[in-house]
Amino acid sequence: MRKVRCPQCDAELVWEESPSRPFCSERCRLIDLGAWLGERYLVPGEAAPDPTRTDDEEKP
Repeated sequence: MRKVRCPQCDAELVWEESPSRPFCSERCRLIDLGAWLGERYLVPGEAAPDPTRTDDEEKP
């Protein structure tokens, strides 16, 4: 039986018994999803090119 900590609220949970893993509950899972959707978390890297721009607009 492996115990881990919820990344959202730090509660201890049994990995195999949690249907919302790695979170302790659906609530913590949705809070985390909301943070991603609200852009509070970012993945480092270069910005993707703007798909609305044409190649002619990008040249000086």
